[in-house]
Amino acid sequence: MKGRVLVIAGSDSGGGAGIQADIKAVTALGGFAMTAVSALTVQNTLGVSGILPVPPDFVAAQMRSVLDDIGVDAFKSGMLDRGEVIQAVAAEVRAHPDVPYVLDPVMVAKGGSRLLQDDAVETLMRHLVPLASLLTPNLPEAEVLVGHPIRTVDDMSRAAETLRRAGARAVLLKGGHLEGDILTDVLCESSGIALFSDTRLPTRHTHGTGCTLASAIAAGLAQGLALREAVERARRYLRAAIATAPGYGAGAGPLNHAVTVDSAWGAPGA
Repeated sequence: MKGRVLVIAGSDSGGGAGIQADIKAVTALGGFAMTAVSALTVQNTLGVSGILPVPPDFVAAQMRSVLDDIGVDAFKSGMLDRGEVIQAVAAEVRAHPDVPYVLDPVMVAKGGSRLLQDDAVETLMRHLVPLASLLTPNLPEAEVLVGHPIRTVDDMSRAAETLRRAGARAVLLKGGHLEGDILTDVLCESSGIALFSDTRLPTRHTHGTGCTLASAIAAGLAQGLALREAVERARRYLRAAIATAPGYGAGAGPLNHAVTVDSAWGAPGA
């Protein structure tokens, strides 16, 4: 069960988030990952210490090269740090209106580094959100997009509906930043709202969770799954990847993206 996913995002030299996490997640779920790198980062589990932008026309050229030859069944975008890059990506996605598009509005790295310029937020809302089959903000990102605090699950539902009315066909607002032992994600579609709740896993190894979830959903859509089915499978995969994280690094460590491979083949030496 393949499914061609073109990911447009930044590179993470630590391998836990960004393009590296996207490729791993899509592959782990049986899809075929292709990439257009939007920026290079100097990054590990402790944070981001440098960013090298990729020119917008080169980002678009990467996309067109893949689209003209291999084709695509779903788009997924992550770190798009500048308005010019956002507009370049929007032009390419807009040319393929029947292809599902998962938009992860990456704004801040796990360590706190800003990954989206302040003046690019309006550009993202105007040019990319209306193209999105699914928008996947976390709470801090959603607060920036809607312009007010989000403190409860009810607040999340209202914010998700606001973002859907801003143009996204569906919104998955992730609740990991709320306090408490129960975490709730809110999926808002035109047909209504669905809540997904799980107990919080006691771990610091959560680097790349947003990238991983969005790419896992994109893989499902590329493979022909309905949106809710793709979300449910992606959330199961993400939870298993967090629960079996390898424990690398001194900060927010990476996930075990290969958990599906471990399940299929057994751990080394087993």
